[in-house]
Amino acid sequence: MNYFIRALKYYVYLLILLVVIILALVLTGFVEADLSKMFVNGYDSLWQIALIMLVFALVYPRFGFSKRTAHIYGSPEELRPDIMKVMENLGYRLENEGEGKFTFLRRSGFSRALKMWEDRITLSPTGAGMEVEGLTRDLSRVVSALEATREEGV
Repeated sequence: MNYFIRALKYYVYLLILLVVIILALVLTGFVEADLSKMFVNGYDSLWQIALIMLVFALVYPRFGFSKRTAHIYGSPEELRPDIMKVMENLGYRLENEGEGKFTFLRRSGFSRALKMWEDRITLSPTGAGMEVEGLTRDLSRVVSALEATREEGV
């Protein structure tokens, strides 16, 4: 279900982006306001573009969200101060905590909006350290910072 919601959000985001770009092109006079002249296939281009965007939207959650393991060892209670410090420095706030699991959200509302409110980072204890789940592009920074902070503290 989460996958479907993310895909739907991304699809709407892409459609809005396309409309804004087309409006900007029309308002600046780069293209005519008539859709039949704007695209090679005229109005048929609209459903073709929508279909291409749908494919991108369905594929994006598969690659845009992932899990990585931060190799930091210890109980969640002893790791908590380091985790809180790292996440605070990266611009996240604690959303929820329980059973050794932490969830964080971006502090900035603007940043959250740009990420379509899909900015949640979840840290869960595993045998190999802490499993970090969230936007793929954010995970590298989070995992690197956690591992670096923990190494400095040891």
